[in-house]
Amino acid sequence: KMAFSKISFFGPLILTVGLITFAFSTILGWSYYAEKAIEYLGGKKVIKVYRLVWVAAVYAGSVVNLAMIWNIADCMNALMAIPNLISLLLLSGVLVKETNKYLWSGNLDEKS
Repeated sequence: KMAFSKISFFGPLILTVGLITFAFSTILGWSYYAEKAIEYLGGKKVIKVYRLVWVAAVYAGSVVNLAMIWNIADCMNALMAIPNLISLLLLSGVLVKETNKYLWSGNLDEKS
């Protein structure tokens, strides 16, 4: 904020507009991404419920204590990471096998 305050009125304005744009586009992006995942998992019948939960979460995010929001966000990210990490561990043998098959198949160009 100090860097933008050196250019009088326009610095804080640029920072504010950029922050609002980033926050809004992030909300839209995550909303769409999650909606498509929910639609894939539960079909079109659960989308309205998801949208209501999403609007409630956006509202709660604007009025709840910031530390609590960060804790919830950290927990949700961990919950998303757990199945992915388990899958990586379970598929590590397949990964090693396929990598070795590719490396020793003669398809690898040594000049590049």
